[in-house]
Amino acid sequence: MRFLKMRCSVNPEVGQPCHSTVSGLLKMTKRLFCPCPWALLPLWRELPSLSPLSPLPGPSVGVTAQPPPVARQRAASPGPPVAMAAGPAQGRRVFLNHLDSYCGRAIGEYLSSCVVGATLAKEEEEEEEDEEEEEAVEVPSNPEEVYEIVGTLSKPGSTKPRFAQETYAVSPGDELLNHLLACDVVLYNITEDADQIEEATWAASALHKEIENFARPKLFILISTIMTWANTKPSDPENPETPFTEEDYRKRKPHPNFMDHINAEKLIVKLGKTNQNKFSTCVVASGHQYGAEEGVFHYLFKMCWLSETPEIPVFGDGKNFVPTIHILDLAAVLQNVADHRPEVQYILAVDTSKHTLEELVKCISKNVGPGNIQKIPKEDAFLSKDLTQLHLDMLLVNLQMESNVLKDAFNINWVAEAGLIENIEQVVKEYKQSRGLQPLKVYIHGPPAVGKSTIAQELCKHYRLHYIKIDDVISEKIAHLEKIVAKEQDTGVEEGEDEAEEQGENVEAALELLDGIKENMELNQGRLDDQFIVTIVKDKLKSMPCKNQGYVLDGFPETYSQAMELFRAEDDDEEEEEIKSKIPRCHKIITPEFVFSLTASDEFLINRVTNLPESVVAGTHYTQDKFPPSLKLFRDSNTDDTTVLNYFDELEIHPQFIDVPIYEDPENRFIVQKIIKEIGEPRNYGLTDEEKEILERKAAEERLAKEAQEKAEQERKEAEEHAERMARLEEWNKQLEEVKRQEQELLEAQSIPLRNYLMKNVMPTLMQGINECCRIRPEDPVNFLAEYLFKNSPDIDWNNR
Repeated sequence: MRFLKMRCSVNPEVGQPCHSTVSGLLKMTKRLFCPCPWALLPLWRELPSLSPLSPLPGPSVGVTAQPPPVARQRAASPGPPVAMAAGPAQGRRVFLNHLDSYCGRAIGEYLSSCVVGATLAKEEEEEEEDEEEEEAVEVPSNPEEVYEIVGTLSKPGSTKPRFAQETYAVSPGDELLNHLLACDVVLYNITEDADQIEEATWAASALHKEIENFARPKLFILISTIMTWANTKPSDPENPETPFTEEDYRKRKPHPNFMDHINAEKLIVKLGKTNQNKFSTCVVASGHQYGAEEGVFHYLFKMCWLSETPEIPVFGDGKNFVPTIHILDLAAVLQNVADHRPEVQYILAVDTSKHTLEELVKCISKNVGPGNIQKIPKEDAFLSKDLTQLHLDMLLVNLQMESNVLKDAFNINWVAEAGLIENIEQVVKEYKQSRGLQPLKVYIHGPPAVGKSTIAQELCKHYRLHYIKIDDVISEKIAHLEKIVAKEQDTGVEEGEDEAEEQGENVEAALELLDGIKENMELNQGRLDDQFIVTIVKDKLKSMPCKNQGYVLDGFPETYSQAMELFRAEDDDEEEEEIKSKIPRCHKIITPEFVFSLTASDEFLINRVTNLPESVVAGTHYTQDKFPPSLKLFRDSNTDDTTVLNYFDELEIHPQFIDVPIYEDPENRFIVQKIIKEIGEPRNYGLTDEEKEILERKAAEERLAKEAQEKAEQERKEAEEHAERMARLEEWNKQLEEVKRQEQELLEAQSIPLRNYLMKNVMPTLMQGINECCRIRPEDPVNFLAEYLFKNSPDIDWNNR
């Protein structure tokens, strides 16, 4: 070995130490004597990196090192020695489909921060340390030599990920092919969207047709799934637990729903056999991915986090083994494939765990959810709307697998090599951070009748938090303790204790606490001492639902001492630190982060209670004999310098004061909106599409109902106004007719004397004159009639004239 080092220590062409030659010979010599067959996989990729001026010594290898164009270009150009001869060149562009998906986002972000050939550099450093060379050979690395990520998006309107150099819309074949030809590594993930299988096979076939036009070698990696092994029969029927390895990949039998996946795998492997120097292919069969946002296990994580069911379902008997891999470990595998370009074309990407579905569900339930599981028939799984057929098939797979390539040929800095269960704390932390699932803890303080309960319930409804009211929490705790004790009595002491231990409950402690609570309530006329209340409320705040989503405390704690006991840190080191600093140390997991104090005068509160209906006041402390003492007790507890608000001030959780009377809002809607504005956006799961649709439909129905009601009201008012107008018109007409009648009667009464006068003195002579005028028919009838009346007037005596 020392001879080889000295023989090839100088590159005659550039006059500098030829590190690539040294490294290649060291690796080759070491691996030739290595008993592990998988260690020889990358050997043929390393041989071309040797300088043609430094042939391999000895006839045992029998390979002439003819470098590819990229290697020749590097060897001929002066400059620093090539540190990663077998790795990719600088500025390697990687194409990855669906950059905005769960898998694509994690892999793309990981690779974008990886130095090209970093895994090879690590391998060289480790071998040099093993050889204990006196003179260390530096492996120069340029921080700018990272993988450039480009690719497509699953949704056209998605925002381009910050790690991506470019993103391409789903385009015609020729345009997409041009993008693929500009890349050195092409990654296609078909584990999340089966519709991508057709595009992946087309892309590989199109690239294969362009081999002769490649300026540089290209690598096509297909990320498939271990579901293409789902129905594979054990290699050794007598020992069915023998794990499958890459050597068994020709025997694999897929799940019926994954036939397209295995056909794509076979095509990719076949295309890579034509000209491996220019176009090499590799299939990476991934175990079920977890970590960050979670993949197939997100259904279980979400169900546990929401805590809407007391038990998490296990489909079937749960004895099936589920191969898994952390999403970042899968990304590391892909990095190694891109760096090493191994001759083997099929790689299993699984961790070393051997966990059953029951173990996985129990672990997730214990660390995220209620802690309980329930085995249900496989057929009942279809009753869940959130569980797809694809995810159900993946959860029910039963395979034990082991990857020799990952173990013997790759350099992987594992995130979770031992599996999900052994790394559950880190996995849960990643899950909550990646999905923005943080608890929201709120404390509402204020005098009685100020509106604490109404506001707290509205906040819980808006943010999906847990409402913590003392009476309800005490009743719930008593019922829970009674259930544990009753279960012990029904099933027997031994069986009950075993079951209680499985659920994390101590039956004896539950019985002791229950007896203590009942005895204390009898002594205090139904009330509990602070020590019991604090214990019960603290247990509630430390429960998994409150730790996941958060809570709203309704008026408790009421005093400084209660707050001290409730939120006191349980760590001894923190208690010692508290004594030294004289500043209270709190239990950060359960201590509220928002404190709102509602203020109002006694007069306002008394008037509000006085105006409440009897149905609301009945059975509460708002009655005349209970409310004044309750209000006085609150005032007395919040006048000195050791109030509950002072406690939060000392923790630098400064209360926000809200003057209730100035809003003049009996329903407290404006106050709720003000608090929501102060707190900010929710930190948990938003509404599902179905829930949004239901709310939109409900809002539309309410809007239509409101519009119909308003229209009906408007029509009713118009009808009433019309009826009123018609009634007034009718009354006016009646009055008008009466006036006319009276006027007519008056005129008739007034016209009788005149009529009598005319009938006696005028009408006889007038009628005679008219008749005479009609008989004679004079030219001027009026003049004739006037002369006639004058001549025949009874009042004129013509004889005396």
